[in-house]
Amino acid sequence: MLAAPVWATQIRAEEAAGAQTAETAQDNTDAAAQSQTAVLELQTPHALVMEVSTGTVLFEKDADTKVHPASVTKVMTVLLIFEALEEGRLTLDEQVTTSAHAKSMGGSQVFLEEGETQTVETLLKCIIIASGNDAAVTMAEHIAGSEEAFVARMNERAAELGMVNTHFVDCCGLTDSTEHYTTARDVALMSRELLEHFPQVTDYSKIWMEDITHVTAKGSSTFTLTNTNKLLRAFDGCDGLKTGSTSYAKYCLSATAQRNGIRLVGAIMTAPDSKTRFAEAAKILGYGFACCTLYHDDAMEKLPQITVRGAAQPLVDVQYANGFSYLSTENEDFSRIEKEIRWKDEIKAPLEQGAQVGEYVYTLNGKEIGSVPIVTVHAVEKAGYLDYLGEMWERWVL
Repeated sequence: MLAAPVWATQIRAEEAAGAQTAETAQDNTDAAAQSQTAVLELQTPHALVMEVSTGTVLFEKDADTKVHPASVTKVMTVLLIFEALEEGRLTLDEQVTTSAHAKSMGGSQVFLEEGETQTVETLLKCIIIASGNDAAVTMAEHIAGSEEAFVARMNERAAELGMVNTHFVDCCGLTDSTEHYTTARDVALMSRELLEHFPQVTDYSKIWMEDITHVTAKGSSTFTLTNTNKLLRAFDGCDGLKTGSTSYAKYCLSATAQRNGIRLVGAIMTAPDSKTRFAEAAKILGYGFACCTLYHDDAMEKLPQITVRGAAQPLVDVQYANGFSYLSTENEDFSRIEKEIRWKDEIKAPLEQGAQVGEYVYTLNGKEIGSVPIVTVHAVEKAGYLDYLGEMWERWVL
């Protein structure tokens, strides 16, 4: 095994001395304050760390300044690929052909040849592991018909996610255009969307090395993909996500790690050098883990069927719309959390599928900390004349 770099050894020493874990939380009550002091001394001008399940921002530094993201751009590219897979517009074993335009990409590349075919899964690995610009453009053209059309969808998706300070010009971040920009906050937002809805992305982003095979008219050859994210081997729990660097953008990183059921994503933008990028990503992630605990509940009490006034059917099935997560930065006692069901005062037909009829409310020390909607499983039709007649008949017979 390769020896860890000096900065990685220093990070591990800092974590051993001060990072909070589930087992030693009480013993390290001063760790968060110490970590925050270290984080506030970042050389990196723009940074943010966020908890993924709740979207809670745990630390930020000048996180809304527009900067060039370099290859961190590919987080959005990968998100759109996974969404196309989910929608059935792609399959992982689908063959994709490289165009002359895609082959012409410079910078980080996996040396695809014009006319060469690879599967969607292989190209995903090329993008995520090795940051292949040629692979990114190949997939963009395959999904949208052209890179320009794909970039238009990237910008639409950014707007949908509330990335108000982002605009993309290409799908890989190779351009030096001042019109291609984002922020540390927006990087965290798109990274969170990818991680929350497609957690399988880390199955690829944590791969350190993997060989792919080029098959062209000239013959076949093997190319080794090498991960550009050195934090994978230096920070406990790190399993992604995407690096980026150009002379214009300097050094950027969207880093994610998971510990004790908590997943964080940290954005580092415009770091002065690669060493600082990884070291300070580790600092903000370490601070995040030190200062928070997560309560998660996806096994709530069983819900009864309910009666809906004026409904065609007498009893209606309901369900929770989602699970519940609550992030605490105050070392709160989760055993004191109380829960209760609150139904709406009047529930009457007709109701659409998924209509909210109540909520499951969580309180801690008398303070409401959140709730989960209770919704109908199916649409509920309004009772008609025959329904009322049938009900009267059943009552008379019984």
